Amino acid sequence: MLDTNLQTQLKSYLENLKTPVELVTFTDESPKAKELSQLVNQIVELSPLVTAIDGNLSSSKSEQASNERVPSMLVRSVATGSEMRFAGLPMGHEFTSLVMALLHSGSHPLKLSAEQIEQVRNLDGEFEFETYISLSCQNCPDVVQALNMMAAINPLIKHTMIDGSLFQTEVFDRDIMSVPTVYLNGESFGQGRMSLTDVLNKVDKSAGVRQAKALESKAVYDFLVVGGGPAGAAAAIYAARKGISTGLVADRFGGQVSDTMAIENFISVKATQGPKLVASLEEHVRDYDVDIMNSNKASKVKRNEETGLIEVSLENGAVLKSKAVVLATGARWREMNVPGEHEYRGKGVAYCPHCDGPLFKGKPVAVIGGGNSGIEAAIDLAGLVEHVTVLEFAETLRADEVLVRKANSLTNVTIITNAQTTQVNGDGKRVTSLSYTDRSTDESHELTLAGIFVQIGLMPNSEFLQGDIELTNRGEIIAGARGETSIAGVFAAGDVTNSPFKQIIIAMGSGANAALGGFDYLIRQDV
Repeated sequence: MLDTNLQTQLKSYLENLKTPVELVTFTDESPKAKELSQLVNQIVELSPLVTAIDGNLSSSKSEQASNERVPSMLVRSVATGSEMRFAGLPMGHEFTSLVMALLHSGSHPLKLSAEQIEQVRNLDGEFEFETYISLSCQNCPDVVQALNMMAAINPLIKHTMIDGSLFQTEVFDRDIMSVPTVYLNGESFGQGRMSLTDVLNKVDKSAGVRQAKALESKAVYDFLVVGGGPAGAAAAIYAARKGISTGLVADRFGGQVSDTMAIENFISVKATQGPKLVASLEEHVRDYDVDIMNSNKASKVKRNEETGLIEVSLENGAVLKSKAVVLATGARWREMNVPGEHEYRGKGVAYCPHCDGPLFKGKPVAVIGGGNSGIEAAIDLAGLVEHVTVLEFAETLRADEVLVRKANSLTNVTIITNAQTTQVNGDGKRVTSLSYTDRSTDESHELTLAGIFVQIGLMPNSEFLQGDIELTNRGEIIAGARGETSIAGVFAAGDVTNSPFKQIIIAMGSGANAALGGFDYLIRQDV
């Protein structure tokens, strides 16, 4: 199960345990259950503070055992009684979630602020969270780890991670077609990436007001970055290194890179994954005196002509002020903009094949888009689903020839060009088919399928700037050679700008350039 290298790493982590941890397993004779038992046995051998308990044989837990998912594992703190459950085998991206659950159950300090810990501890009521994930989903661990930390702090909070590919009946009964999907006390709570702050803002109704007040009281920054992707991170580092007060406000740190799996064109790093690169980026930014304000979205940016300050309004009502600002809000997946797309988003319409692909195991799906992203998605999905149909609007595919050859070699992949998607169809609960028009003949066709993966490029996150700053007809911020925009003191960088190439390494350079441009602007202002 765990190779020698992984065992060595895990053993060093488990040396941080301060109090005993129990691993209670609920298994049967299935292959996955046997793998779970093997994993637990290996973990127990690595630390004297970890013990294994067979939940099927525990007389004191017999009633509980009959209600447990199989295979599953309960991580229990002997010191506090906190419990975190893993229904399925927590490997892949979720192995980190298991390691953190072990550490936090063993009284290793949580990397949360004192205010956050106190807020979780004081939550009123009982909360039973369930998170449906896939082991290939890079967004899911953030949600699992946030809810697990809440369970470690407050004994009235329980959390279960559920591998959707192993518990298909539940997934079908609850119409789960996108991960992560979170339930609270049996009711739908949310979908997609969520931070601990996001969860607290939903369960603690006064949290958003308190957060807005705290942000409103912050002093004027010399330099404020809006966006936490590669461009924003680079801008923050370059600004902080100048010794000026620097803030970074972002919906989520990492941006779109967090949703990227294989990265093989980042110079000096032969191969890495998005979440790993994001972790390194955040660690680097935190090495400097940068005020990071996560889980906040900007709603307006304007220059106050009386004070000369740039005012950044947030969706929660707070207003941040700075002498110079860099906009690095990045981009998001482009939508098809056809009837049914929004109605069935998360119910068969998906944008991340790595995350949601396992939920469509053995079912027919379509991929919209014949560029590199679309053909890569088709190749990945082909190993999971019954059949993949690729629909490309143009006459020819835009993907690299090596990818096209690979896709054409797969017997369960069909590629259709000159295809204009016209409608997503469903039964009210989930996608059932897709309608498209053959552009060469004007004939209409309907594909019966269970899922649609949209891979047709990017849209800049610039809607909140409409009418206030000069944009291209595609919504990109027009940035000059130094990153300057049409508003004095406001600079821009990365995928949200009119840069012709949207690449991580280009975004980083763009962020550094905009920060230097911003600093040059600051030193030339009258005292």
